[in-house]
Amino acid sequence: MNLRDVIIWFVCLLVAVIFLFAAGFQLDSINRQRQDMNLIIDKPENIPPSLAFATVATGAFRGLVVDVLWMRADQLKEEKQFYDARQLAEWITILQPRFASVWEFHAWNMAYNISVTIPATQPEQRWRWVKNGYELIRDQAIDKYKLKNITLYREIGRIFQHKIGGVSDDANKYYKLQLALALQPLLGSADTQYFDAIADTPTTWREIAGDPNFTDLIEALKSADEIFTGDKEFISNYLSLKQDPNRYSPAVREILKDPKHSRALDQFDIFANAYQLRNTWKLDPVFMRELNNTYGPIDWKDPNVHLPLDWRHPDTHAIYWAVKGLQVNAREESREIDIQETNTDRIVAHSLQNLFRYGKLFVNDYVIQVPSADPSQEPQRQVKQEVFLSPDLRIFEPYNKSALAILEKHNTEEDKGVYESLQNGHRNMLINAVFSFYQAGHERQAKKIYDQLRELYPRDDFKVPIEVFARTRLIEELDSIGIHDVREQITFILIQGYYYYAIRDDEAAFDREKMAENLYNHYQKGHDEYRIDLPEYHVLKYWALVSFINDQLYPPYFKRALLERIKVERPDLWKQLMAEEEIQSKKSEQSG
Repeated sequence: MNLRDVIIWFVCLLVAVIFLFAAGFQLDSINRQRQDMNLIIDKPENIPPSLAFATVATGAFRGLVVDVLWMRADQLKEEKQFYDARQLAEWITILQPRFASVWEFHAWNMAYNISVTIPATQPEQRWRWVKNGYELIRDQAIDKYKLKNITLYREIGRIFQHKIGGVSDDANKYYKLQLALALQPLLGSADTQYFDAIADTPTTWREIAGDPNFTDLIEALKSADEIFTGDKEFISNYLSLKQDPNRYSPAVREILKDPKHSRALDQFDIFANAYQLRNTWKLDPVFMRELNNTYGPIDWKDPNVHLPLDWRHPDTHAIYWAVKGLQVNAREESREIDIQETNTDRIVAHSLQNLFRYGKLFVNDYVIQVPSADPSQEPQRQVKQEVFLSPDLRIFEPYNKSALAILEKHNTEEDKGVYESLQNGHRNMLINAVFSFYQAGHERQAKKIYDQLRELYPRDDFKVPIEVFARTRLIEELDSIGIHDVREQITFILIQGYYYYAIRDDEAAFDREKMAENLYNHYQKGHDEYRIDLPEYHVLKYWALVSFINDQLYPPYFKRALLERIKVERPDLWKQLMAEEEIQSKKSEQSG
């Protein structure tokens, strides 16, 4: 090596050292700027010392450590070591908290993949994993790490809409029941006045504790039971007390009965419910009220008034998180409408459609007899609960307004394919709405929707009068059921009507009863080509009732409630059914 090469080598080395020192001096300033800009959000916390050491020691190889954890988590899932797999998933999200896809994958993995590996006979275990899925994103990514990414909000909405609100999972009714039971105690009467109260109540314990209106109540509960001594536990213990007062001492129960505390108790109850919604469910009551006013069912007495959404329903939660995500995305600079925003818009539209189809939620109690382990003992009575769903036509106007706004947003040359897809969905929904309103007896509203359908989507099959359109739609819908015998078709619809009448959804019951009658008239009294030899209509109603009563899917209490309603509220129908029963009994005796 000659002198010239040595000098060049030395100069390069010197320049490199100078640059390294200069970079080192800038490091503190860069770190301070990262801190000020809230960019340091991936500092490992709450992980084992060995893992923390490994991530720090490996430096640039930290990604390799994460890859190893990913593979190990997948292996644990295959080995059905679910709790270990969940722990690794949490560590991975801690090590890679900025990447929305990491949170999305692990939430989906728990809610969909891990949950279904558990037998449907253990729905409580399945429900735990579904909850783990949406809580991972909600409580960690969004609430703890303050990530603002539409993908995360959309994934929570998808879990509520599809996994909990859908029917693809065998345990879906259990999920719906657990969600409804958890939210029901927090929502009170759930009317507009109540939502105003929970939205306007104080948001912190300090505000309540410092309010002289609540001082006597708080001190009385603290003196009555030591579990009320801690401020943080005070609210949770109070909510537990409200659920089951018998678990607490007589002194505490006396406080609840004392008239001097009644006013404070009412106000504190509202605060505690709102506090639970904010801190456990991460739901903002103010935003809930806004969604009620935008998407809530309309009041038939005044179509300009929106009633509150049913927050026990999974599709309502799907709307909440989807709209949150759309708001977050709207604040992005240089934002363009992408597939994530489009899919999130679809969650809002589809959830409103779901609420239209089965947005009324009923939780019914019934008693079963559980055999005792000792044969000499009487069976024990056990109260069970079940969720029933039925249509809510009041949701149509909020859906229609929302769908039109979504269509307008995507009506661009770049979004042509998406726009046409959204139009198809909107057109099909209008067709269903016309038919649903017409069958329910709301002919004026059905005509209004039919006019809109013909204006927006002009087609030859929409040029006929609404009566002809509804009759054609009826035949198409019944044909799609796959039942080819007309008698079975009518019986099937009447059974649906009895079901709705049993859960006290009279509007839906009337809808099905009228549908069955129209179908009967269409085939029995229509044109000769449609005339079919059918039994009298009241005979079909009788056999539909017999089929309903003999259906093992419905609990005995459900059937008794239906018969009692018919007997008391529809005596003419009851006499008709009893007369037919007598005829059928005589026929049975003669044939015997």
